[in-house]
Amino acid sequence: MMEKIILASQSPRRKQLLEWAEIPFEIKVKETAETFPPDLAIEEVPVFIAREKARVIQKELLDERIVLAADTIVVLNKQIIGKPKDREDAIKILSNLSGETHQVITGVVIRKGEKEWSFSDITRVQFHPLTLEQITYYIDHYLPYDKAGAYAIQEWIGVVGIHSIAGDFYNVMGLPVSRVVQTLQTQVF
Repeated sequence: MMEKIILASQSPRRKQLLEWAEIPFEIKVKETAETFPPDLAIEEVPVFIAREKARVIQKELLDERIVLAADTIVVLNKQIIGKPKDREDAIKILSNLSGETHQVITGVVIRKGEKEWSFSDITRVQFHPLTLEQITYYIDHYLPYDKAGAYAIQEWIGVVGIHSIAGDFYNVMGLPVSRVVQTLQTQVF
């Protein structure tokens, strides 16, 4: 059995994935700026942001508990697509993703004391062409304003709108949980 870790994330999806993996954890979060150097390679952005989340939490600890932090970005045509600002932005984002293939990149950082393990996982997601009616239905019923790329693969839009994925499904949900488990079992414990 693994020791209890600290999840430095408010994401209900990451919480659910750790519960499914039966990893004991508690949640600790502190507001961090999700900014990054402008010259940073896109693939490194989510690891950079996750590292900052982990460092902020680790600074507050008085022991060497394990801290797990993650950040997920959506990339279309070499542009990072963030969380939608409002309904119109969500419509624009999903219209741009419609019929296209994009990347979902999750950066993961695991820290224990002075040691750190980090990686990113990339999944390619292809949407079917979506109608404006489908897009507005999804936005109005599922309110995807807290999600990078304005969608959640496990919701209605994923069920009816995604043509294919290449890579880890759970990475698209926000955490490549099997790779996290492997890292914890082989590197950390």
